Amino acid sequence: MKPFDWTTGYPTVRMPMFGRNVVATSHALAAQAGMRMLWKGGNAVDAAIATAAAKTITEPCSNGLGSDAFCILWDGERLHGLDASGGAPAAWSLDYFRGKYGSDAAKPPQRGWDSVTVPGAVAAWVALSERFGRLPFADLMEPAIEIAERGYLAPVVVQQKWAAAARVAEIVRQPGFAEVFLPKGRAPEVGERVTVPGAARTLRAIAETKGRAFYEGEIAEAMERHAKAHGGVMTATDLAAYRPQWVEPTAKDYRGYTLHEIPPAGQGIAAQIALGILGHFDLASLAPDGPEAQHLQIEAMKLAFADTYRYVADRSAMELTPAQMLDDGYLAERAKLIDPRKAQRFSAGRPRSGGTIYLTAADESGMMVSFIQSNFMGFGSGVVVPEWGLSLQNRGHGFSLRPDSPNVVAPGKRPFHTIIPGFLTKDGAPVMSFGVMGGNMQPQGHVQTLVRMLDHGQNPQAACDAPRWRFNAGLEINAESTMPAATVQALQDLGHEVEVIEDSYQDFGAGQFIWRMGDPKVEGYVAASDPRRDGQAVVG
Repeated sequence: MKPFDWTTGYPTVRMPMFGRNVVATSHALAAQAGMRMLWKGGNAVDAAIATAAAKTITEPCSNGLGSDAFCILWDGERLHGLDASGGAPAAWSLDYFRGKYGSDAAKPPQRGWDSVTVPGAVAAWVALSERFGRLPFADLMEPAIEIAERGYLAPVVVQQKWAAAARVAEIVRQPGFAEVFLPKGRAPEVGERVTVPGAARTLRAIAETKGRAFYEGEIAEAMERHAKAHGGVMTATDLAAYRPQWVEPTAKDYRGYTLHEIPPAGQGIAAQIALGILGHFDLASLAPDGPEAQHLQIEAMKLAFADTYRYVADRSAMELTPAQMLDDGYLAERAKLIDPRKAQRFSAGRPRSGGTIYLTAADESGMMVSFIQSNFMGFGSGVVVPEWGLSLQNRGHGFSLRPDSPNVVAPGKRPFHTIIPGFLTKDGAPVMSFGVMGGNMQPQGHVQTLVRMLDHGQNPQAACDAPRWRFNAGLEINAESTMPAATVQALQDLGHEVEVIEDSYQDFGAGQFIWRMGDPKVEGYVAASDPRRDGQAVVG
């Protein structure tokens, strides 16, 4: 067991939680839904699926039944990765978008049906249940159905983002959105009861058919009709053809541990690149909240994003492999570009040729699940199929409309993706399932929290609570208001253009962490849940 400092803390209402069975996510009801499955005799996969289904109801400003998903899990013997991101409809092409939006358009739109790729989350639930689950699939949908029908009281952070979306005309005018999410002409107030009967109907159909109704039956047909009526081209055939992909997670060593991420088209490789660069600096000798340590991490993250944005796309379209991007010799050369005395702008190198929710669950048998699903950009496309309470992601906005881009749109192709579950091992054994939500904050959150735990010995809750920064572009970063003023000033003196802001929901992400303390049946786990969201870690 790693000797954490259990006394280190930051202003928070959270404490580390210890137990042999754990579920952690950003809404208490969803975490409890997962724990119900463990109490019924289910395993961590059953708990994760039930939690994910409940999250589509309790945090609609971040995910929905039309989300994508990714998962890394330890089955007791080895790691598995699941890529449940969706591909472009068959009718999508460069000519399609240029003909509709003009030759100057750089990307597909942010909202509407022309931003929607095939949603993969439901298929992820089914695939995980069939391969690793213990309980009947229908049982896993029961808590979400109950919450959708009986209702729940809108929590503080979710309500803030719901209300913010209600002020965005581009979202509100999307077909079906106001009918389902603004039935009173406004967002719910904090503590106001919310029901989503259409989503309960969808969940029942998913439960009864083990997901087939979503991809081949009446729900798929309803999506095709809705798309056709509102300028989209997704068809039931696109949905029926969809399959999630089992993948081998990528791996990068850091301080004696190994960080695993889902391979591209996700951005998890950015965290691995940054840690590969930071491995060439003695961060443990620096104050964890001081400017020197923060500066090195910021610069490493800039270098990582430069390569990620240049090279990452659907794996079949990449000109480089992840192994080439993570090559030790290449990252050592990139590390030499960092000047400890000055903030810099970085461009991509050339390696040698050759609105999201996160949850994690672990059980006393040793199974650990790192799972993430998202609509992207809050409420996603804004499109909702109202009779089914079905909100749809806008991952198609992640494509490029530049013909020379590896991420250029094409039929069936998967776009660049932001959501990334993380997993940590040591000498081939499981250590931690974790993730940090929030757009491009996700790899930045992985790096910052891992540095705190592995270099500075901070326990998972302290590492989660600690103030964060977020790199945007060029020299621009945001800093959380809890970051020491002296650190902020010193970063500015180094040339960073720092804006201190209060909004933590998207800007600084939100994490959930489960660290294995030893034998799960005896010592169990320690769990952390981010105070920047409404959730909690529950133990049993």
